[in-house]
Amino acid sequence: MATTCILLCAGLAAVLSSTYSIKKPLNDAVYGAHGDFTVALKYVTILTIFLFAFFSHSLSIRFINQVNILINAPQEPFSDDFGEIGSFVTPEYVSELLEKAFLLNTVGNRLFYMGLPLMLWIFGPVLVFLSSALIIPVLYNLDFVFLLSNKEKGKVDCNGGCDDNFSP
Repeated sequence: MATTCILLCAGLAAVLSSTYSIKKPLNDAVYGAHGDFTVALKYVTILTIFLFAFFSHSLSIRFINQVNILINAPQEPFSDDFGEIGSFVTPEYVSELLEKAFLLNTVGNRLFYMGLPLMLWIFGPVLVFLSSALIIPVLYNLDFVFLLSNKEKGKVDCNGGCDDNFSP
């Protein structure tokens, strides 16, 4: 996802800096505001969202790599000239790093999924509405886990709880 974000940013930057009249057909594709300020606002907003998504994914990868290294670190206390200090790498610290990694990954995914309909904002407001209406069920299915219980579906949240009608 980080690579996709940075490639989309590079593509947008190429369109912005093009000396050809590539931006003229984009403005006339579907009705919407065509002013210079509005077009600049669209491009800057999309670039900002994709750059933040890239940074979130990059930091997530960094934390996951750190967890992979620290998970194999010894848990034994060590001593030095100042006496017993103990291990700096505790299971709680590693789990906090892993939670940070997954939180940053979730934020990066949300920004990326929010940026995709905004990419269509270049062409006009109708495509933004249609793609937003399409992405809402996709994000809903990413947020909830569905279990088949007694031939019916029951929602289970991320904490392991379920609704009252179905048992896990």
